[in-house]
Amino acid sequence: MKRGLILLLSFILSMSTVFAYDLIWPKQKETVTDKDYALFVGRARNAESIVINDKRIYTAPNGAFAHTVKLKNGNNRIVVRSNYSAQVYRFHKENKPIIDEPLKEFEPKCAIVKTDETPLRSTPENYGMNRLSHLFKGTTVLVNGSKGKFYRVFLAKDKTAWIEQKDVCLANNTTPAQFITMDSKKFKNASVQTVKFSKNLPYTIEDNEKEIIFRIYNPELSETSVYTVNIPKPEKYTYTTSLKDGTYTFKVNTIPTNIENCTVVIDAGHGGSEKGAVGCLGDEEKNINLRISLELAEKLRLLGANVVMTRECDGNMGLGERVELAKKNHATIFVSIHLNSIGNTEFKLYKHRGTSVYYFNENAKALAECVEKSVSKAAKTRRDGVRSASFYVIRPTEYAGILVEAAYMINPHDSMMYTSEEFASNVASGITNGILNFIAKQ
Repeated sequence: MKRGLILLLSFILSMSTVFAYDLIWPKQKETVTDKDYALFVGRARNAESIVINDKRIYTAPNGAFAHTVKLKNGNNRIVVRSNYSAQVYRFHKENKPIIDEPLKEFEPKCAIVKTDETPLRSTPENYGMNRLSHLFKGTTVLVNGSKGKFYRVFLAKDKTAWIEQKDVCLANNTTPAQFITMDSKKFKNASVQTVKFSKNLPYTIEDNEKEIIFRIYNPELSETSVYTVNIPKPEKYTYTTSLKDGTYTFKVNTIPTNIENCTVVIDAGHGGSEKGAVGCLGDEEKNINLRISLELAEKLRLLGANVVMTRECDGNMGLGERVELAKKNHATIFVSIHLNSIGNTEFKLYKHRGTSVYYFNENAKALAECVEKSVSKAAKTRRDGVRSASFYVIRPTEYAGILVEAAYMINPHDSMMYTSEEFASNVASGITNGILNFIAKQ
């Protein structure tokens, strides 16, 4: 009798093990958070039905599922059930206080920029699409107010900007810069404008439909001292801005119309200790990114492109290293490969799926549009759109940079695709075709 009970118990335990679902996310049973939603991602076993807080959740044929629960302030108890087991998760939501710092105005003071690539922003926030330019070390700016961690920068009578206080040091009033000379040169595939002053001054860039407008400000001289350089731009272009001893050099380059004359930098997102997003089945984004990147490199090299990869194996590499590698190799096009997830928002099964492509600079918008369309066609993914975003690796203007989100790691439908043998090759074919369509445009 005792032996029979032991065998029955063993059978029940083994059945529980076989049928119990795997929950990839969240990792903790108890969590303190300031987010509005709790995300649940996992895999059901065999014929399991997944129910979260009494709502039955869709599971794909491979068992993948994902769901979000709206959190209320304070304590939240969430029960995840299947045919065979149940688990309780507790979230304590704490709202972060929103502090609106007042603007403090003061008499104008000079400040010196400490490092190169210092963002000059349109709003006092260090995120989003609010970058007006990237100032060079030694640039003198005039500040006349502060808000939170930012100084307000006075550029001209009708133009102000913002810079983080940590990026500048206040200085005694200096001598206003003097304009020295301006020059313009045209070459076969480039145009160069130089403007020389007696010291480094702040500038902004506007990338309009038919021209790029560089504006250099000398507010110490007067409220209306603005020097404007208008450079017509070709259909496909990159541009660089440099500053040395008060001399600005603006160079606009034409992107070649054949792949053999292009250098394409392929960036397999994440790597090493940085796994990226984790899918419903436990797949790590970094590995899928690398598979796509290796396929893409092979296809582009067969076409004659000069291909440079930021990583060809699983290893750590910083964002700055990736950008420097691209600049060092004079990249024409930069493609960063990723798979998507969601932020602090409600997951929607039929919305958060498919391929999206991001760009920061206007010179990469057409490339993003070509690639989004061709990847969706080749990989048979939903077209999730082309969007602008301030991702570090695609901000430089020296190349046309895009970031491809080939599919959603957490979407059950997409998980059926990105785990297939042909997915990496199909996405790579789509990106290749998109690049070819882009450079062929006249």
